[in-house]
Amino acid sequence: MPHAITIERHILENQRAYPGATGDFSALLYDIAFAAKIISSSVNKAGLVDILGLTGDENVQGEKVQMLDEIANDTMFKALEHTGRLCCMASEENEGIIDIPERFKCGKYVLAFDPLDGSSNIDANVSIGTIFSIFHKVTKGERGTLEDCLQQGKKQVAGGYIIYGSSTMMVYTAGNGVHGFTLDPSIGEFLLSHPNLTIPKRGQTYSCNEGNYSKWEPGIQKYIDYIKTPDTASGRPYKSRYIGSLVSDFHRNLLYGGIFLYPADKSNPKGKLRLLYEANPLAFIV
Repeated sequence: MPHAITIERHILENQRAYPGATGDFSALLYDIAFAAKIISSSVNKAGLVDILGLTGDENVQGEKVQMLDEIANDTMFKALEHTGRLCCMASEENEGIIDIPERFKCGKYVLAFDPLDGSSNIDANVSIGTIFSIFHKVTKGERGTLEDCLQQGKKQVAGGYIIYGSSTMMVYTAGNGVHGFTLDPSIGEFLLSHPNLTIPKRGQTYSCNEGNYSKWEPGIQKYIDYIKTPDTASGRPYKSRYIGSLVSDFHRNLLYGGIFLYPADKSNPKGKLRLLYEANPLAFIV
């Protein structure tokens, strides 16, 4: 690997474009990559060390908590709480914001994350992932507040995800291109494997849970019917590709082109995807 570029080198090279940079943001991205390595190791060993299955608890979303959910959540917190780069965190698994312990210095960034998206697929060995979003602190004072966490998506400093599949890959953007890094387990480093990722201009797949078709609004039903209707001129019908893990479906569509839908329905009239932990960071990548 004579020309291998580590994620650390890539982040530092991008930092040079900002003369006033303190290095805190660069270090935060590398901290997230470090946490991802630990989570990846836990995911890979889950079936061998008896950490598959449910904890018996429910999270704030009303979902049953998997043991790996809890491990991933704790890993993110413990890997980042002491760094001095965050003023607070917000996790899908926690009802309120996660304060930085008083014994540690607070920083100027906010991290929102879904520690393990697609966790209901864990026992079936389906690809799952971590999704994250970074914001600047906007309130006065040292400690982070709820206001710091509940910012508009357009104010994100960075967004990304880590997918744990046949290989572990971290994809992120800081607003200057989307880059993907694959974890080389032999050296324990994320290496640049997909520089300047772009979605193909045209795809021929769609990803959605058609089991909910009868619950959708008529407009959504009509659109799905349309893309399934053969028409050579427009490249229809589209092929259905749905895994049921947001990170996995999004990642495939990012690489190959396609459409992802999780529409509101009668059971979830406001939709099911979380704006802060899922929709914001993935939309920022797109």
